[in-house]
Amino acid sequence: MTTPSPVCWTHSDGLAVITVDHPPLNLLSAPVRSGLARALDQIAAHPEVTAAVLRCAGRSFFSGADLSEFDQAIAQPDLPTLVAQVADFPKPLVAALHGTALGGGFELALACPARIATVSARMGLPEIRLGLIPGCGGIARLTRLAGPAVALDLVSSGRTLGAAEAQSLGLLDAVSAGDLLTDARTLARELTAGAPPRPAPAPAPADLFDSFRGRTARRFRGQTAPAEVLACVERATAVPLAEALAAETEAFHRLEQGAQSKALRHVFFAEREARRLPDLPEGTRPLPIASVGILGAGTMGRGIAMSFASAGLPVTLIDKTQDGIDRATAAIAGTYARQAGRGQITEAEAAARRDRITTGTDIGALSQVDLIVEAVFEVMEVKQQVFRQLDAIARPGAILATNTSFLEIGRIAGVTSRPGHVLGLHFFSPAHVMKLLEIVRGAETAPEVLLTAVELARRIGKVGVVVGDCHGFVGNRMLARRQAAAGALILEGATPWQVDRVLHDFGLPMGPFAMADLAGLDLGWDRETSSGASIEECLCEAGRFGQKTKAGYYDYDETGQALPSALTDRLLVTLSAQKGITRREISDAEILARCLDPMIEEGRRILAEGVAARAGDIDTIWVNGYGWPAWTGGPMYWADHRGG
Repeated sequence: MTTPSPVCWTHSDGLAVITVDHPPLNLLSAPVRSGLARALDQIAAHPEVTAAVLRCAGRSFFSGADLSEFDQAIAQPDLPTLVAQVADFPKPLVAALHGTALGGGFELALACPARIATVSARMGLPEIRLGLIPGCGGIARLTRLAGPAVALDLVSSGRTLGAAEAQSLGLLDAVSAGDLLTDARTLARELTAGAPPRPAPAPAPADLFDSFRGRTARRFRGQTAPAEVLACVERATAVPLAEALAAETEAFHRLEQGAQSKALRHVFFAEREARRLPDLPEGTRPLPIASVGILGAGTMGRGIAMSFASAGLPVTLIDKTQDGIDRATAAIAGTYARQAGRGQITEAEAAARRDRITTGTDIGALSQVDLIVEAVFEVMEVKQQVFRQLDAIARPGAILATNTSFLEIGRIAGVTSRPGHVLGLHFFSPAHVMKLLEIVRGAETAPEVLLTAVELARRIGKVGVVVGDCHGFVGNRMLARRQAAAGALILEGATPWQVDRVLHDFGLPMGPFAMADLAGLDLGWDRETSSGASIEECLCEAGRFGQKTKAGYYDYDETGQALPSALTDRLLVTLSAQKGITRREISDAEILARCLDPMIEEGRRILAEGVAARAGDIDTIWVNGYGWPAWTGGPMYWADHRGG
């Protein structure tokens, strides 16, 4: 049997309607491109058709190119050819957008003479997230429609636009509050009488491009695609459209074959693969989660509470003291107020999110919720005592989760009567911001409980990765190896700022010693038992606890700027001598190898032990939870491709 085309068209009263139905995302794959090209040719030649509407069935307009076609021979017409055909179409053509119009889908819409969208539609050019740029003229057309400042912003950030903003920027001709197809037909008929002149975008500041370079140098360090974005926007303001289009397509293909885009595409697919749990019994279904309780209203607890409340779930936040509740309530209100002030959410939504969080000091208030997340001190005995209490008061069938970052889940679950309903949900700080959620599977965690956690991670906008139960799980177990290596290096002759610089230059947001100063060197330190056996003990004994005391590994000036510390240097020289270590010059290359190689070695052990199911799961954890530069693909991908 012949596979039916995903593209069909009809016409009446001189107006054609092209409908693409290629679920679930209406990707611009080969069957869609060929079907659409054929439909456009037929409509162009049809004597009774004077205008056309291009629409998609299902939940979305075109969501972009089909990434599975990358790195292989592309069936013709390719996407640039199709977009050029749309741009050259001899009759008025209206793109009717709903759901999302992303990447090549939005480029195709920009090539149409006019665009209309539903009120809820979102659109954008997110290619930068894959180390790419729009390759079908999206930058050039965006620059001409909305100006170079808007083009730089949208393409370099990859952010999506709502319909109202897109219309205000001149990217939409109309927004439909009623029936999209009816309104698109009306717009198409109006175009047959001639398109009204478009207002010219506001002129760009003379220093736009130099200013952009300066503002984004730190944000885009190490990445190749942003420079191509800048070059394409500059070119689009200075050369004819055809020349700008050709250069843009050439730059796209250059980036597509580059190492960074290949690494970022690996990250993209690894994140999606992490959702797949192949060993779950057939027919496993998630449990319903309609309410959540949080025990512990410290920094982590209130961040976790906001994660659920922001996703629409009612939350009960419990702390042992009213003072703890008061501080949490103020912090939560402040966070939502800042988000509203920056325009990230409306004032009404900020109020709704606050109202979803109920607070108190009575643990009994958690007795009827579907999920309880514990966020108390990272001490096994404390966790076990808390779980005995939770087990006693939680309703039958409720899930009990611990936010531990290191401690074994099995030992915590073992003190309850419901070990199958216990697992780890390791949020990362700040919990309402960080994308990663390590979902820790205990030996007895029930399949439906595990699946519930995976689905819940998606529901609250997190990248959930299932890991096995061991000390430190995946991320912190690997981090411990790097921290130990960094500690050895500074005793052998490297300085903390040299180590931090090398790792920062590699692409990490912060080196281990700057990170330690930020967290506080006194975490877990006890003056009475301190023996000066480590550099952190020596620093704490000197009253240097990190940024909060304006002195740690670094000295900090009045602006908070970190400066190399002569005292830290002297303490290291003394400590090295006490330990019989001869200090020497250590190269940047040795520092990088000695910090990263042990991590890779530990990652391979983790895979061999089955603590992580896939190398891509480890990469997903490190990119989303620890700031590993995504354009290198994550630690395991980087180890397999370095030098290549």
